[in-house]
Amino acid sequence: HQNRILDLEINRPDQVWVSDITYIGKREKPCYLSIVTDAYSKKIMGYEVSENLAAANTIKALEMALKDRKYTTPLIHHSDRGLQYCSAGYTKLLTDNKVDISMTQDGSPYDNAVAERVNGILKDEFGLDDIFENIEQARNEVKQSIDLYNRLRPHLSNTMLTPVEMHK
Repeated sequence: HQNRILDLEINRPDQVWVSDITYIGKREKPCYLSIVTDAYSKKIMGYEVSENLAAANTIKALEMALKDRKYTTPLIHHSDRGLQYCSAGYTKLLTDNKVDISMTQDGSPYDNAVAERVNGILKDEFGLDDIFENIEQARNEVKQSIDLYNRLRPHLSNTMLTPVEMHK
């Protein structure tokens, strides 16, 4: 599908979800965090922490998001053209759930600015760039950070509401 995200007025929750993968921890021994974020509320809808970039991990993040979906209005899923998002399993999960697929055309980071901003907040404000002893510690830190982010972190773009408040 054509990239419709930049031209779209996003004015409700569960209208557009953006997905991204970022590394957390230190580059020498990173973990990977797959996130699905609601573009309107900035609420992290689903996530998965893993030690590799396998598509199965992005699928787990998407499954979590779909399970927690509150609204049945039309939904667009936007991502870059990474192999994980183009995989048969990922695209099937989207189409089976009647979610439209949108992908960046030229890899411009501005196409996925919401996802990039959320990644930055999690790393800068919640310490997800720290060193983790093991994957279990990373998963625990991410779970706590995302819970705090969703419930307590106000956003200027949300008129200073938290993601959970804005999503309601």
